[in-house]
Amino acid sequence: MPAGAPPLPPGELLGTRVDLGHRLRSGDFPAGGSLRRTGVVIVGAGVSGLAAARQLALAAVDDFLVLEMESEAGGNSRAGQSPLVAYPWGAHYLPLPGPQAVLVRELLAEAGVLHGDAGATKPRYDERYLCATPQERVFRNGLWDEGLLPQRGVAAGERAQQHRFHERMEELKHRRGRDGRRVFALPMVLSSRDPEWLALDRVPFARWLADNGFSAPTLHWLANYACRDDYGTDYTQTSAWAGLHYFACRDGEALHAAADTVLTAPDGNAWLVRALARHAEGRILTDAPVWRIEEGKSALTVSAVVAGQPLRIEARAVIWAAPAFLLPVVWPQAPAALAAAAADGDYAPWLTANLHLSDFPEERHGAPAAWDNVLYDGPGLGYVSATHQLLRRRLPGTVFTYYRALADMAPGTGRRLLLDTPRAAWGEAILAELERVHPDIRRLTTRLDVFRNGHAMRRPVPGALFHGQREKLAGFSHPRVALAHADLSGFSLFEEAQYRGVAAAERVLELIRPGRRRADAGIYATV
Repeated sequence: MPAGAPPLPPGELLGTRVDLGHRLRSGDFPAGGSLRRTGVVIVGAGVSGLAAARQLALAAVDDFLVLEMESEAGGNSRAGQSPLVAYPWGAHYLPLPGPQAVLVRELLAEAGVLHGDAGATKPRYDERYLCATPQERVFRNGLWDEGLLPQRGVAAGERAQQHRFHERMEELKHRRGRDGRRVFALPMVLSSRDPEWLALDRVPFARWLADNGFSAPTLHWLANYACRDDYGTDYTQTSAWAGLHYFACRDGEALHAAADTVLTAPDGNAWLVRALARHAEGRILTDAPVWRIEEGKSALTVSAVVAGQPLRIEARAVIWAAPAFLLPVVWPQAPAALAAAAADGDYAPWLTANLHLSDFPEERHGAPAAWDNVLYDGPGLGYVSATHQLLRRRLPGTVFTYYRALADMAPGTGRRLLLDTPRAAWGEAILAELERVHPDIRRLTTRLDVFRNGHAMRRPVPGALFHGQREKLAGFSHPRVALAHADLSGFSLFEEAQYRGVAAAERVLELIRPGRRRADAGIYATV
């Protein structure tokens, strides 16, 4: 803390339930308990689990329960609420969905955010959810630049490379493989299986840039920022296929907004979670860790602890919508191939903080205040402003949500750092970083909460998507257990989690109702 600076504001050190997660390894939970019967148990109330629940409900199946280890549903899309405004704890935007993202568009139409024809090339969206301008800016060399690629002080040759990179990404958005599919589609299961393009998965994204003549420092920074932001992974350790997918998979448009506009709200993506959860009202049990799954002749028995009491649930089927690496821990009878596939992968550790400000802080020169404020230098990714969508209101303050992917160290080292570092140390580091941008932010911060997530998302390292175990995980088939999580895609995006949840629900519906024809069967694939 600088001499004479105000003391660290109050707050809490929050995060995912590390204690329960570690207890799962030992199975140190009370056995027995009362018995309950249901048709389907969904384990995990993140986006994939809630999407599965919604799909069951839309098929007129109400005989299901959703069990969530955390104290609230939402997974990486949870949010908080202050007396002033709601704010995100994780995912905070949804890019405009393209025509192939049928499931996303249907959900947005149901939520009243997409108006008219959900299949239109350029749908109309509720303006309250279209990110208000300016959308983003980057802080570099003491000044703000509009957009994510710095232009101020960049030489003509480097700007030419930036332009060439954008042209290449636009070309890749429309490129198709020899099988006729788009090379980079969303959800990723719809992407081309052309071996020539899948070979990119073996190469780090940083090497692809160098091999294709992109040497500009600002371009390498942008590529690394993109991988840290979406995958929690440095671009030297990210599959080139995944890196290019970030830039080339999005083809959504809107009738009255630019193609790069995102959908957002003060609470990030929590509004999407609420739209999904509405279909599972009364069937979501929180603070309910599942610690054992056992197979019987005609049913599965799920052992959980609900409100501190042991509970056994007999079900015809289980949808596993929690991180894949936990499944073999709680399902001792899991096939060996599944256990190997679930364990083959690592997860990115993340840190999020919410700074409650009594007033808007002093601005450095350059571009005006934006929703997404990115820091070119420094360990963090920057922050989003929870009140940006409420610019028409005169509010007495705001909340800044700060993000940091611990991508500059091994994941295990990052998780240990999250466990061992007290809130005061994180708070001081965050304030020191933001003081370079806003000199008075310490004085204006009335509360600073820190949220730790040691296993935020599966990392798409080179070879992991198409040359490792992921496809075995995604293609797993069992008569009573279906998998649903973004882990099956190999990286964490809302569109991927929703797709995997819907696909798992469709598999279970085939069990419950033999001979049932899948709705929109062309959407669903195995891997």
